[in-house]
Amino acid sequence: MNRFPTWKYALIGLAVLAALVYTLPNFFGDSPAVQVSSSKTTVNVDTRLMTRVEEILKKAAIDYTGALLDATSVRVRFADPDTQLRARDTIERALNPDPASPTYVVALNLLPASPGWLTAIGALPMYLGLDLRGGVHFLLQVDLKAAISKRTENMTAEVRVLLRQKEIRGGIVTREDQAVQVRFRDAATREKARAAILANLPDLALTERDAGQEFLLVGTLRPEVHKRVQETALQQNIGTLHKRVNELGVAEPVIQQQGADRIVVQLPGVQDVTRAKEILGRTATLEVRLVDEEAMRTGRTAGLEVFPERKRDGSVTNVPVKRGVIVTGDQFIGAQATFDQDNQAAVAVELDQAGGRAMRTTTRENIKRLMAIILFEKGKGEAISVATIQSEFGNRFQITGSFSTAETNNLALLIRAGALAAPMEIVEERTVGPSLGRDNIEKGFNATMWGFIVIVAFMSAYYVLFGVISSVALAVNLLLLVALLSLLQATLTLPGIAAIALTLGMAIDANVLINERIREEIRGGSTPQAAISAGYERAWGTILDSNITTLIAGLALLIFGSGPVRGFAVVHCLGILTSMFSAVTVSRGIVNLVYGHRRRVAKLAIGDTAWK
Repeated sequence: MNRFPTWKYALIGLAVLAALVYTLPNFFGDSPAVQVSSSKTTVNVDTRLMTRVEEILKKAAIDYTGALLDATSVRVRFADPDTQLRARDTIERALNPDPASPTYVVALNLLPASPGWLTAIGALPMYLGLDLRGGVHFLLQVDLKAAISKRTENMTAEVRVLLRQKEIRGGIVTREDQAVQVRFRDAATREKARAAILANLPDLALTERDAGQEFLLVGTLRPEVHKRVQETALQQNIGTLHKRVNELGVAEPVIQQQGADRIVVQLPGVQDVTRAKEILGRTATLEVRLVDEEAMRTGRTAGLEVFPERKRDGSVTNVPVKRGVIVTGDQFIGAQATFDQDNQAAVAVELDQAGGRAMRTTTRENIKRLMAIILFEKGKGEAISVATIQSEFGNRFQITGSFSTAETNNLALLIRAGALAAPMEIVEERTVGPSLGRDNIEKGFNATMWGFIVIVAFMSAYYVLFGVISSVALAVNLLLLVALLSLLQATLTLPGIAAIALTLGMAIDANVLINERIREEIRGGSTPQAAISAGYERAWGTILDSNITTLIAGLALLIFGSGPVRGFAVVHCLGILTSMFSAVTVSRGIVNLVYGHRRRVAKLAIGDTAWK
């Protein structure tokens, strides 16, 4: 009746052991490290860079305790801060021989001091949020109206060109706020223009109006287009910001949308507000130019602008280009990774009307010649793509080459991120000092610890042995929760600590229900073994109902909340799931170990009048 099969005990034991292993990294603290990331969007961070960094350190006889490669950086761990500072200076000199044009950002950082065997199995500590580690917080207001106005301006130019191509005379095209307005002298011409615009410019919704002797045709962006332009502008700005904050050496930056038109940027560990603002506000531009192929063949580049192009194998080729600029970055409307007619990876690019006209004229006259896309950052330019013009094209075309799917995604992002899609301004900024973060951690830890101690004392006094068992289950619950947060690499914040403390109080509630139900069964005349079985089985329905309703509230916070609210909701929801497992399965397993092997139980140590 009150015995678990062996496999169930083994499953509980494995779960507790795994939770212990994945919780351990949080107790080892941090060790000083140096982080190397790319300062240029065209420079990749890969295994070659990690090997180069290790060779630099070995040559300088600088000992390090470990090296790690992730998606954006190489991180090397050291034994003490003095070695860290010496390594940073050595790596900086070796990787950036020209300080005026650094290729890599070499920054000080902290890495988990966990043993290698824990890191090898993916056991890493939780990240600490801004309020626990210190850093800077920005709230950016995105001017989405400017993005819509820019798109409307492009549509105005497209309508003007379309009417000229269709030889529809007499239409005066102007932009009125966020609408395209065309004036005609007669209704027949207006109707002809209306049919042409609907057939060729599906993004516009048209309405007709009469103003005296004039016949007006007013075009506005369709609601779905309006929404798409705003969403694209926000996502492009967020993508651009992600690339920029990599230069600050931030391990886990938080860059996310807040509301309809705001972006939150949190940079844990960064204290230099001026430097952070400079990076976030930096501009980058794109230019499209023709390649001077004769200079490329002969190597005579005197008087020409020459830009480096980094190949897939890491080599660099110099590309001389002509001075004439065909298209600039602000004329790119969009870029998406796609496939060409031969099912090869490519990038589909869209230009505004002015850019399309310039591109059409240039490509018509330079078929089979090379064209380069140049990205300028910090006053330095690099060729991010050099391709052959296959045919005449206008405002929509594809960039093809020996690209992989990942490379076309990166190239599309580079083209979109050449400049911000919509202007932004900082409407809120604040700095959290590291000492305040340490105080927050200490206070949060103390609150959780003392809450746990008081709960254990109360349960042990009130329910005797069953109270002790409930306390052990509560400790397992806390262990499972921390392990899950570490395994998911969640960022722990003050609201998260509050959710952990709340979870402790809520988790013990299930054991209270079980213990009280067992007392009632004994008062009703049940034997101890029957009371244990009935207590767990009949309390389960109540426990499930109460936890499901609480979980629904937590999921609502997770779905509709943002920032600290979502952090609280993540810990809260995970805590509910772990508490149901520990309060029912783990505590039942311990009770079965204590009482299940006995054929006859004279009494239960559960306090009050429940002795028998």
